[in-house]
Amino acid sequence: MRFEVLLTADAERDLDEFYDYIAGHDTPGNAAHVLDRIEEALERLSTFPERGAYPKELLALGIREYRQTFFKPYRMIYRVLEQRVYVYLIADGRRDMQTLLTRRLFGA
Repeated sequence: MRFEVLLTADAERDLDEFYDYIAGHDTPGNAAHVLDRIEEALERLSTFPERGAYPKELLALGIREYRQTFFKPYRMIYRVLEQRVYVYLIADGRRDMQTLLTRRLFGA
């Protein structure tokens, strides 16, 4: 069974911002490489999205609706609903993830 992987507008914006940042501070080739690896990680969600771990920041709040996958240091936070995987956030895992997750997922 295959799942459809969909990025929210925020997640699409995250990818664009990563590319722009890396291309501006390194090279466009390295930016493309990072995006390719992130996209590969996202594509793997189409075959078995339940294998992703629960984000520890959300588990601490008792929330088990979201999962995550990685292309380190990048974390992709998603939710599985029926045959679809919705990616809500793609972020550098070295950031303050608690605040970022709260703001992005719960609008706080």
